[in-house]
Amino acid sequence: MGVRQARARCRDNGVIVVGHPAAPSPRKPFATMTSHANRSVFFVSDGTGITAETFADALLRQFEIRPKRVRLPFVDNADKAHQAVRQINHAAAVDGTRPLVFTTVVNMEVLQVLQQHCQGMLIDMFGTFIAPLEHELGMKSNHRVGRFSDVTKSREYHDRIEAINFTLEHDDGQTNDNLEKSDVILIGVSRSGKTPTSLYLALQFGLKAANYPLIPEDFERRQLPPALLPHKKKLFGLTIDPQRLSEIRHERRPHSRYASLENCRYEVREAEALMRRAGVRVLSTTHKSIEEIATIIRQDLEQIHGGR
Repeated sequence: MGVRQARARCRDNGVIVVGHPAAPSPRKPFATMTSHANRSVFFVSDGTGITAETFADALLRQFEIRPKRVRLPFVDNADKAHQAVRQINHAAAVDGTRPLVFTTVVNMEVLQVLQQHCQGMLIDMFGTFIAPLEHELGMKSNHRVGRFSDVTKSREYHDRIEAINFTLEHDDGQTNDNLEKSDVILIGVSRSGKTPTSLYLALQFGLKAANYPLIPEDFERRQLPPALLPHKKKLFGLTIDPQRLSEIRHERRPHSRYASLENCRYEVREAEALMRRAGVRVLSTTHKSIEEIATIIRQDLEQIHGGR
């Protein structure tokens, strides 16, 4: 059975191929978050499952639910598919509602087992895109299990590993060596979000992101740390609301001067003034996620350097 034919059977087996319209069903009352407390969500793949989970997360964030999450990677033969089905069907029986099952499966034998025996709401994510892309590109896809493993042989993969190593070595100003090789250097007061943002830039975008703390000695001198002066064009400042900073620091060192609101106000005020005098771009992290902060920084870098 070909890929198109196998996936065409989805509608008859209660499987949803995302993006393909199905016959309308009677409208049910909207459920509350508590009514979904026992619903399970499965991420099934014949590879790592990262794509299935990432895509599913983007969809599930649109709903106020907190389901139980189950990851089933490397389901790459019929036996493993039957094991997955048993686990999914058991969850359906225990929960009293059918699980959501997001799949990124290219192995047709595995897909057919899921289609025929799974009692969950099966959402075939590859089925949404592969056939339309084949039509648009005028070529057949490889339909090869583990295709993503080829990334380990690519230059992009090795560059990303190098970026991660660089970022870890240059966390919190541990070393000034090779700062000229950095793509960006984040600066700001302690606990303003420099480390998680740096790691995200490295992991997600392959950027060599150093980060450097601004400390009271810098405020007294009223200038950037000497090691950063040759790299001013690579600097990106992070700031944060003093009240929020105090709350974060209290989690680490409660009832200390370091965490006091008075000290946080002083450090934030002085750091912002220092960065402003130095002409450093500054972004507030107070109400932004790490993903948003990193994306803004990357966009800014691309505008300056014309992309990577």
